[in-house]
Amino acid sequence: MMPLVMQSRDTRGPAPPLIVIGASAGGPSAVATVLRDLPAQFGGAIVIIQHVDARFADHMATWLSDQSPTRVRIAREGDRLAAGQILLAGTDDHLVLTRTQTLAYIAEPRDAFYRPSIDVFMKSVCQYWQGMAVGVLLTGMGTDGASGLRALRNNGAVTIAQDRASSVVYGMPKAAAELDAASEVLPVTMIGSRLTALCHGTLSPGGGSSHV
Repeated sequence: MMPLVMQSRDTRGPAPPLIVIGASAGGPSAVATVLRDLPAQFGGAIVIIQHVDARFADHMATWLSDQSPTRVRIAREGDRLAAGQILLAGTDDHLVLTRTQTLAYIAEPRDAFYRPSIDVFMKSVCQYWQGMAVGVLLTGMGTDGASGLRALRNNGAVTIAQDRASSVVYGMPKAAAELDAASEVLPVTMIGSRLTALCHGTLSPGGGSSHV
């Protein structure tokens, strides 16, 4: 697997920290809790992969924007990630990061039970992202995101899973714990402040409170 930090030929300057948030059942309120705790001038780029029917994705982006100090919009084909930007996967296809550091939607794997897939996006980040990455796996049913979070951790990323007590459905975070995919396990109310500390340099990776 390619390293998380790679030499870039892009002349736009260094890539911002990338925060990948995956969520499923109970996810909208959990994501909103995380976003509320971020500063308006957040230094990272955020991509949210929420298991939601594409018909409701626009509504969810609007609702999250009302909960967050920063606007949330649907990720578009060809988008390039930028600091302070919050994007939500918005189709029933899988969102991926490409070799050119832009976003795309793909149909494969067609047999993925959950669409869009958290694992697919996280693994594309492992392959192509040219900067610091942080993976976050929130409440949800099933196992999607666990192997993607493990891949991120293997590549040196800080990986955070929501704890059992604050999860509406302790399925995906539990699967991540069983794979030892999370370097930190936190209540949802602590995740936003931890992301701020990581992206603004007030704590070193691995330096936050964590518990299992």
